[in-house]
Amino acid sequence: MNTSDRVVIVSGARTPFARARTVFGKMSAAALGGIAIRETVARSGVDPKIIDEIYYGIVSPPAEGSNVSREALFDSGLPPTIPCTTVNRYCASSAESVGGIVAKILSGQIEIGVAGGVESISSIRALFSMAGTDFFSDIAKMKTTGQKLSHLAKFKPAYLAPNAPGITEPTTGLSMGQSADLMARLFGVGRKEQDEYAVASHHKAAKGWESGFFSSHVVGVPTKDGTIVERDTDIRADTSVEKISGLRPVFLKDGTITAGNASPLTDGASAVMLMKESKAKELGLKPIAAIRSVANAAIDIQKEPLLIGPVYAIPRALKAAGITWNDLDLFEIHEAFAGQVLATFRAIESDTFAKEKLGLGSKIGTVDISKTNPHGGSIPLGHPFGATGTRMVLQAAHGLRKMNKNLALISICAAGGLGAVMVVEAI
Repeated sequence: MNTSDRVVIVSGARTPFARARTVFGKMSAAALGGIAIRETVARSGVDPKIIDEIYYGIVSPPAEGSNVSREALFDSGLPPTIPCTTVNRYCASSAESVGGIVAKILSGQIEIGVAGGVESISSIRALFSMAGTDFFSDIAKMKTTGQKLSHLAKFKPAYLAPNAPGITEPTTGLSMGQSADLMARLFGVGRKEQDEYAVASHHKAAKGWESGFFSSHVVGVPTKDGTIVERDTDIRADTSVEKISGLRPVFLKDGTITAGNASPLTDGASAVMLMKESKAKELGLKPIAAIRSVANAAIDIQKEPLLIGPVYAIPRALKAAGITWNDLDLFEIHEAFAGQVLATFRAIESDTFAKEKLGLGSKIGTVDISKTNPHGGSIPLGHPFGATGTRMVLQAAHGLRKMNKNLALISICAAGGLGAVMVVEAI
């Protein structure tokens, strides 16, 4: 992305991220999404009537309203005249929302857009089998009582057996966790290393809250029971390698991924407002940061590790931003699993991987762990699939400002062998 008039983030907000089926268990995806959108607009000071478009990501949309972007707008109380689009790129959905709005701004289609995402794992419902669906669909079409009674006589209890929600790749038949376990094994990432990484991330997130970092962009959410949820609920400030080392593997009997070194299923929402720098100046706004570049990649999941996609996108993002790895001051990586994060680091630092897979002369670079997720990542904060991308954009933007640094790289792996990467620049 090479433009003198940068696309900038002028405001943003997210809800606290909460473990699924707990404090946000009775809130819909639209309600959570509406809060993030409303707060983002309120913090900007922009008249909502001049917002041109909203892109919102979700991975598991509710059956009663699959365009959750539109439903979230209605819940937000903002003008219903704003066009809304729902995006699904698995865990990179809200990152793609940002990329889509950025592209529309740069192409001149719009001037001001809101991008974000939401996930309510608590709202995901079990599905009937196809046979059960056909049975009830057929009875709904029948006109006479006799026809319906005759059809009901053919009912089988098995029709009510639910297909429980799950996270499995249709192509490989493996769950995300199984694929991550195999990835860790391929790159030689051991259990102890994963546990140490996860514990460190929890401690960094706890310190982020203690220092007031997250108060810059996390908004409290009132629940139906009258309480207000103000903080992420899954952070364990007192966790230790000793405490989680005894947990059993979750996905493979001889695996290394456990509940202690993986991100939890989570509810939450996030959003950012974007416009050109010149538009922000015209409106008298002070941007938080700029989007320097956006890049995506995809791999053949029959031949390569499912979650390695971002490594293929990183060189593209760096080239588009006109920078090198060594120019980066901050690295925000999505922590689906500690094993996936550490395997990604192995690939970034591998000359062999760079030459054989990326066509580069040498490794992408060396990972400086002190610059990586300094305020914690998805393992302690949680991972509402559709909301994680804009959570990371906000965290990178505010992180650069707090540390008085210049450039951050955001790396997100996603199901289907997808990878999304962005470079964010301080202002």
